[in-house]
Amino acid sequence: MRHRKDGRKLGRTASHRKAMLANMAANLFLHKQIRTTHPKALEARRFAEALITKAKKGDLHSRRLVLKVIPHKDVVKILFDEIAPQYADRNGGYTRIIKLGQRKNDAAHVSILALVDFDPSGSVSDAPAKAKTKKAAAPVAVEEAPAEVVAEVAEEVAEVVVEDAEAEVVVEDAVAEGVVPDEEKPTQESEESETEKS
Repeated sequence: MRHRKDGRKLGRTASHRKAMLANMAANLFLHKQIRTTHPKALEARRFAEALITKAKKGDLHSRRLVLKVIPHKDVVKILFDEIAPQYADRNGGYTRIIKLGQRKNDAAHVSILALVDFDPSGSVSDAPAKAKTKKAAAPVAVEEAPAEVVAEVAEEVAEVVVEDAEAEVVVEDAVAEGVVPDEEKPTQESEESETEKS
């Protein structure tokens, strides 16, 4: 029985699983989001959030504990200097999982594991509040602009169509009266002869 044995084995040995989760967490900290299968995303989330909590302390001991797990100094520097300060006021919940559906080849459930409200400029972003205001303001601007643009484009198209029609009528009248210059007659006659041949 597996009483009090939490976590997923993911079909790997302990060392393979540990290395895989460390690599996934390092890539999450580097790229701010990763795409993987859903069970792996759930395990990587637990792993990465524990590392972010350690990084929030910011002391040398925490840095050494994280380096023990992720032996990449550049990734640990990003974690301690960029990511952890942005989550100083947040008590957990540093990542989100977005389900993408199933892969075609093996029908595995795929998800995106991403950092929540991460702003690369270094300040804590208020993404949800800004997104709501932009979404509310955008449809109003879209509804007003197309009416004016459509009217202007319709006028321009009407003018062009009228000018083209007038030009065709003038050319047809000139051909009928025989006023067309000699340069244009052969081309029209050759076009007519080609249509007759076909």
